[in-house]
Amino acid sequence: MTYDNTLKYLVEQYPEQFIRWLLASEPRDIQILKTELNQEPIRADSVTFLQTANQILHIEFQTLPASTPPLPLRMLDYWVRLYRQYNCDIEQIVIFLKPTSSEAAFVEQFTARNTSHRYRVIRMWEQNPEPLLTSSALLPLATLAQTDSPESLLQQIAVQVSMIEETAIQQSISACTQLLAGLVFDTELVRQLFRREDMRESVIYQEILQEGREEGRQSELRLVMRQLTRRIGAINLQLQTQIENLSLTQLEDLGEALLDFATQEDLANWLNSLP
Repeated sequence: MTYDNTLKYLVEQYPEQFIRWLLASEPRDIQILKTELNQEPIRADSVTFLQTANQILHIEFQTLPASTPPLPLRMLDYWVRLYRQYNCDIEQIVIFLKPTSSEAAFVEQFTARNTSHRYRVIRMWEQNPEPLLTSSALLPLATLAQTDSPESLLQQIAVQVSMIEETAIQQSISACTQLLAGLVFDTELVRQLFRREDMRESVIYQEILQEGREEGRQSELRLVMRQLTRRIGAINLQLQTQIENLSLTQLEDLGEALLDFATQEDLANWLNSLP
């Protein structure tokens, strides 16, 4: 999820720079599509839809080549739904982030009887870093590009990040760069070249921490609900709503307290005793 948030943040904050890189055209009338497609169970690691004046750019970032359902089928599925909804030209690009020899990273079309669908594939480890070094938003991806001297490339990127004048932007780009560099570089080297303060103070890092806390709370909530159901049976809707509003710390406390519960009244009394 860390990489998902990082990449979606970059594309949605700097869509112009991604369009110039991927479409080699000057962007006009850009909209970030928040469609129901994002919520479908058929999705990649990170999915973004950018609508320009005359087409939709569909970008998928993949950390690993494995996918269920297979990526080619997913790309066809997205194309059909996007075309049905918007009826315009659609450019689909899959960007593989981490080096792999898997055949899945080299497939660029879906093929079945009477049906064929093509899309573009970019393997970051094959890309020339120079075009990526000209744009602040693409510096994080430059860490994954082709090079005969990885450490020198990372040093160059670190210098360019440090030269970004606006503090908030520098912190965010630095944080994104450090996170993506972790896919291919040793953590200690990344720490040596970048300010850790940028990571802690950046907006994107705070969002990742918040999402991590919420995922932890949801996981604890599911565990506590299962334990309560086994202990005292089905929970009525009112008590369930109270439990769903508990903080992570309170859920952890409930996980211990429920061992002494025998009835729903015990649960209700415990909930009512909370400050």
